[in-house]
Amino acid sequence: MDRLTAVEHALRAAMPNALLDIVTVALMEHYGAVRVELRLADYSMRSLQAVETVPFSTEPVLIHNSPQGRAFGAQEPHVVPDPDGHAVTVHFPVTIRGDRMGVLSVTLPEDRFVQTLIPEMQHICDVLGHEILVAERDTDQYVLARRAARLTLAAEMQWQLLPGRACSRPEFSLGGHLEPAYSIFGDNFDWSASADHLTLTVTNGMGEGIQAALLTNLAVNAMRNARRAGLGLADQARLADQAVYAQYHGTAHVSVLLLRFDLATGEVQAVDAGSPRLWRLRGNHVDAMSLDAQLPLGMFEDTPYECEYFQVQPGDRLLIGSDGVYDTPSSAGEKYGERALARALTATRLLPPPQVPGAVLRELAAYRGETPLDDDALVVCLDWNGRP
Repeated sequence: MDRLTAVEHALRAAMPNALLDIVTVALMEHYGAVRVELRLADYSMRSLQAVETVPFSTEPVLIHNSPQGRAFGAQEPHVVPDPDGHAVTVHFPVTIRGDRMGVLSVTLPEDRFVQTLIPEMQHICDVLGHEILVAERDTDQYVLARRAARLTLAAEMQWQLLPGRACSRPEFSLGGHLEPAYSIFGDNFDWSASADHLTLTVTNGMGEGIQAALLTNLAVNAMRNARRAGLGLADQARLADQAVYAQYHGTAHVSVLLLRFDLATGEVQAVDAGSPRLWRLRGNHVDAMSLDAQLPLGMFEDTPYECEYFQVQPGDRLLIGSDGVYDTPSSAGEKYGERALARALTATRLLPPPQVPGAVLRELAAYRGETPLDDDALVVCLDWNGRP
């Protein structure tokens, strides 16, 4: 058995809470590593938090302007020779299907480091990412490592509802983010990809706190239930509408944008039932996609919903923003609006989709200035590549 296979087997046999211990021992034994550190990105995507037995024992590292952050942002290994010249530290991105989880830092004696080790050790990091994803079913260790602060209960409910923060396949790449990360209310996004289709939904539940989180959880799970039963997009909206109305009798509603992409042709079905809005960057032009506005879910009993259609082309970038983005006022009271969003979409055109939501929300924070964010702000970005 070669050393790469030995490390893989050790990780797959490890207890869920012992992945870092196992990978550390394996890297020391098979590669001569003298130090191994695993850091995961926090919910706000601003810092990398150490995975350790006692949470918060080690100071976080900022993603911006740090060696670990460089590997995380570029999604490439970053080699840093130690000043004393006796060791080399390599920071490896830990990513699973496009979802950027964190960074594994491995320090090797200078005489044990060769460039040909990097692809092999990156593969180990990919295996580690898969195992962390599976282990989160049975342990809180990695979830705790993502927290730079305590989450509100509403935020806990919303983050647990998400499928992830990014997803990548040959046909598309997408990423999404929520702010304020540690106290979100009713905004959410969801996706599911099959062999032939991608379904993407962006949701904005009315209200604040637990009530908003409960409302959004009901709507998202109703849409998932309908999707998994094989129902079409319009029927998914109808079933969720009925579920919300049955529970709240019209006193609460959920705004939602539902999109279903045909992975082979680029045809998109859409149901626009509320406030999330869609923009498209095609070439050098940004356009607000005009969709037929239908009633938010849960306002009335048995509301009919209809699909409309549009086409995406390879190279298109789509951006979805909640009303907490485009309605955010500046200190002078002027709303962020479509013009500023168009500028932000153009300015971030060279960034990969998982980085775009955070960049737009940082620009939104600068625009807002000292004015506090009084609503959730959600951004989802999708690049369409088309089927090879």
